[in-house]
Amino acid sequence: MPLLEVNQTRQISASIRLNDSTATQVDQYAAFIRACADDVVEQALLYVFSKDRDFQDFLKTPEARQVASTLRIRKAPAAEATEPPPKKPATGTQLPAQTMAAAAGLKA
Repeated sequence: MPLLEVNQTRQISASIRLNDSTATQVDQYAAFIRACADDVVEQALLYVFSKDRDFQDFLKTPEARQVASTLRIRKAPAAEATEPPPKKPATGTQLPAQTMAAAAGLKA
């Protein structure tokens, strides 16, 4: 029996717009919990989705299965889609949240 269980999930890249103040707070919260901005957004959305009872009821309706996608999903090159590139160590003196924000084009 393996000592570790690895759950592989399919991740996509998407583009969203945020107000400057919201983007700053995402970066600040990421620094606060020592995580990346992507994880903050992912976990915040999962939390809201799980806690909103009206939304949970909506998901059980036929209407929920017919919603048109409005999220701008970025298409990955074929090689990148099958295997993510190895992570390189960050250089410089930026905090991880600042590095992630810079890579994502967010303002810190």
